Amino acid sequence: MKNVLILGDPGIDDSLALLYAILHPDINLVGVVACYGNINKEQAVKNVRYLLEMGNEKQVPVIRGAEGPLDGNFTVFYPEIHGPEGLGPIQPGIHTSTDFNSFNEIFEIVNQLEDDLIVVNLGRGTTLSVALICEPDIMKKVSAFYLMGGAFLVPGNVSPVAEANIHGDPIAAQNILTKAENTYLYPLNVTNAAYVTDETAKRIKRYGKNAYKDLIPKIIHYYIRAYKKMHPWIPGAPMHDVLTLAALTNPDLCQYVTKTVDVQIHGPAKGHTIADFRNPPDEQNGNPINIALQLNYNLFYQDFLTTMTRPLVKKNHSPLN
Repeated sequence: MKNVLILGDPGIDDSLALLYAILHPDINLVGVVACYGNINKEQAVKNVRYLLEMGNEKQVPVIRGAEGPLDGNFTVFYPEIHGPEGLGPIQPGIHTSTDFNSFNEIFEIVNQLEDDLIVVNLGRGTTLSVALICEPDIMKKVSAFYLMGGAFLVPGNVSPVAEANIHGDPIAAQNILTKAENTYLYPLNVTNAAYVTDETAKRIKRYGKNAYKDLIPKIIHYYIRAYKKMHPWIPGAPMHDVLTLAALTNPDLCQYVTKTVDVQIHGPAKGHTIADFRNPPDEQNGNPINIALQLNYNLFYQDFLTTMTRPLVKKNHSPLN
């Protein structure tokens, strides 16, 4: 079983990824860092608590992450995609606990688990970047980093060239891609292809054996309708963040190339992820990043459906408890 610390901004796709981690038998969720991104940080904390409480997973620590990007720029939220509170049509209960753990507990988790911890960053990279800057020696103990972000030789989703997570804080992204060791990056090249359909949602409702079997279809249907307005030709909605976790539990899910990656910080190409795909490329002297470029969709679909319908199983969870 893999010990996983998730950093995210739930948001529909981040929320589905969190549920995937809760439900998957090979993932032990040791903590969730709630950050700004699709929604503001306060709502992110509330959504994480709501989802954990629904599954009776209250023992998983919730840590408050960053409120905004390193450059101090205004953050654009996306209620038209994720709903006014980030969970589509769902309104988290007003009595949901908003208690949280301090930022330093990220380092406590890393210290206690050392090379038996995988960090999965599903949103803007601000919080992870700060952790790498503040405690570089501690963060070197993390066994691997799995990141959702970027777009290589394909269009972006918030600009002609940039993906939202990288665009939202390109300074943080550049720092992570320079400093984080043993890093796997899941760009739009593969995440756009990891879609689910209304029929998938109906199957989860019909065959689900957990507390989320009604919630998951509702937010998937909402997400699909939002995507249809923007991209009427696609068959469903892409599970960007779920794919990043699914790749962690399914080593054959994606095919990778190893490249150094640079991020455009300013200007109209802000957030553009750049790697040398020439054959042969120039000699690479920077930090090697494993970039996923091809997806086994059938494997993803079967794993998604199986995981989202399985019953909840009690796990070890955080060493802090």
